[in-house]
Amino acid sequence: MNRVLCVSTSLILLALTGPALADLPTAVGEGEGEVAIVAWPGYIERGETDKNYDWVTAFEKETGCKVNVKTAATSDEMVTLMNQGGFDLVTASGDASLRLVAGKKVQPINVDLIPSWKTVDDRLKDAPWHTVDGVHYGVPFQWGPNVLAYNTDVFKEAPKTWSVVFEEQELPDGKSNKGRVQAYDGPIYIADAAVYLMKKKPELGIKNPYELNAEQYAAAIDLLQAQRALIGRYWHDAMVQVDDFKNEGVVASSSWPFQVNLLEGEKKPVASTIPEEGATGWADSTMMHADAKHPNCAYKWLEHSLSAKLQGDLASWFGSVPSVPAACKGNELLTDAGCAINGFDNFEKIWFWRTPTAKCEQSGACVPYSQWAKDYIAILGK
Repeated sequence: MNRVLCVSTSLILLALTGPALADLPTAVGEGEGEVAIVAWPGYIERGETDKNYDWVTAFEKETGCKVNVKTAATSDEMVTLMNQGGFDLVTASGDASLRLVAGKKVQPINVDLIPSWKTVDDRLKDAPWHTVDGVHYGVPFQWGPNVLAYNTDVFKEAPKTWSVVFEEQELPDGKSNKGRVQAYDGPIYIADAAVYLMKKKPELGIKNPYELNAEQYAAAIDLLQAQRALIGRYWHDAMVQVDDFKNEGVVASSSWPFQVNLLEGEKKPVASTIPEEGATGWADSTMMHADAKHPNCAYKWLEHSLSAKLQGDLASWFGSVPSVPAACKGNELLTDAGCAINGFDNFEKIWFWRTPTAKCEQSGACVPYSQWAKDYIAILGK
């Protein structure tokens, strides 16, 4: 099944007008001296953590644009920061990108001003999480799955199912999973529960984890409410989760390849897998604020973000997949096997994040994201 989700423009109630497109810049001018970026942890590196991973320093020297980064741990935090303003760019996932478009917080991108656009993976160029009515609001950056990270001392073989984090059970070491597992601290995690239920309870008829009718949604909430008793800590800070695996007895959790890579790099007994139910995932696009104060530096960064060197280095660092396929070959850090290892061929198997809306393409009336956010906060507060 092709899981690249086609989003009807009517769902986000956005009308593009002629003047908006007419205002697109026609050239990139002299840089303004800086660019401010809201980014996921690990996405904008200047060699401070590891000198081998630096795709900022050379850019600053070449363009004169100083890169200022504000990290955000969740998509909701990214939306909040962009609503507040003061930033030029954001590396938005699909559960934030269309909210930003609908809220008119980001501007259309003139891809003709980005020479390397032609190198972008064809599967991503017109992806519905950054393209509306054929107009691009983002430049594909990286993509990947939300993996199941696990302690290899506890699990001698990779867990086959997400049940190890959703249902109380005895783990292979003879101890309960209660208090030893984590879940993501974000309403979009409800989709992870829905992915699990698609296989666990097929009678619910879930066809899309982001399009849940009242019955399907209630089942997902019930599962998450029961899971609450198992969770030692909900995670959203990648570095805190790394510490939890090292020092707090966490043995299984949804995670990003980024944390797994860091733990493996420290020789910790941690690995990751995509269980039989499949996984949610993220395809992130760099989007420009509607009121960007440094648009020329922003366009220069958008071009830089597609360089094969940056794309390959970042994929190696984060455990993600480049949006530029050429980065998969000849990168010393990623190696020629890196893209396959990180899931280049799993694109069709991932349920990429997107913002749930009240109108569904497959199920009629569905539960909107506003309700997801309200109910998930209630679960966390118990």
